[in-house]
Amino acid sequence: MKDQTDRSIETELAHAGGFTDRETGAVVPPIHPSTTFARDSDYEPVGDYLYIRDSSPNVALVEGVARRLDGGAAALAFGSGLAAAAALFETVPAGRGIVAPEVMYHGTLALLRRLAETRGVGLTLFDPTDPDGVRSAVREGETDLVWIETPVNPTWDVVDIAAAARAAHEAGAVLAVDSTVAPPVTTRPLQLGADLVFHSATKYYNGHSDVGAGILVTATPGTRWDEATAVRHLTGGVLGPFEAWLLLRGMRTLHLRYERASETALAVARHLERHAAVEAVLYPGLESHPGHEVAARQMTGGFGGMLSILVAGGEASARRVATRTRVFVPATSLGGVESLIEHRYAIERGVAPNLLRLSVGIEAAGDLVADLEQALGGG
Repeated sequence: MKDQTDRSIETELAHAGGFTDRETGAVVPPIHPSTTFARDSDYEPVGDYLYIRDSSPNVALVEGVARRLDGGAAALAFGSGLAAAAALFETVPAGRGIVAPEVMYHGTLALLRRLAETRGVGLTLFDPTDPDGVRSAVREGETDLVWIETPVNPTWDVVDIAAAARAAHEAGAVLAVDSTVAPPVTTRPLQLGADLVFHSATKYYNGHSDVGAGILVTATPGTRWDEATAVRHLTGGVLGPFEAWLLLRGMRTLHLRYERASETALAVARHLERHAAVEAVLYPGLESHPGHEVAARQMTGGFGGMLSILVAGGEASARRVATRTRVFVPATSLGGVESLIEHRYAIERGVAPNLLRLSVGIEAAGDLVADLEQALGGG
């Protein structure tokens, strides 16, 4: 997979966007914690920065790498994923509508419902398992923004990005893709017709469970992008310098971590697919998954480390399994080097009571399988 300069994504990541400090020769960027930046004798800015609420050198480095990874024209880094999503949703004018999946990350769905209740923005939800779901939901002259998430959290259904882009554009809307669990080492939505890409960079981009961040990338700058930039400035939603430094450090190993997590998650999924204590395994890398064909077309660098299982015996059994693991950590979030297990129903009522969400990290596959075996009662 190549970026716009025909350099591989792996090389782009490993070299942190090609950074080398000109003054010292350092290959690791320094941290610039300054909140303000000086002017010269003509009262012109000495460099490219004025105030931390707009940007900083560390943030600019992250944005430059993120832009090139997704093949976009510009990127914005935020202090959280929801801050990035909120800035984009603020660009939708009152009286216009947003189309989104009825199953998705619960925080984004809660934010969309609040916008619909308080700002007069229409909200239409579609079934992400329906291949014609987006096309049926959009309305020409009414729909302003189509937001899709693929794979869908926490059921891991797959939405066809190219088909969603065609449906959105035919209705005069733009398509934004939450590609958090399918970073550009495997999926590049802008190349499939999307207008904007969103990443909760807290997850795979950072990969070490120690930074909260969000990223937006646009295919083409314009009025909407200017408005999102203005929202970040006015609300102070920009990523901090130290967090940006940590995020860039995590991004440098994104391709290695994602590849390992994908390989291990597939091994875990295949093992659990045959387990008597598991009713179903939800993972797009399995040939039995209804969205496998579309996923294989979109996710060219692996199917990721996220899967869910439906535990036989209902809610009580699922909760018991989630508290019996010794390697999987019972916690929220995903995309870190450590594997996590979560009884999702305890957090979000809109899912099956016996669903466990697994975020597979970089541990040995055999250790993870053995841990799940003993937790499920098989060892």
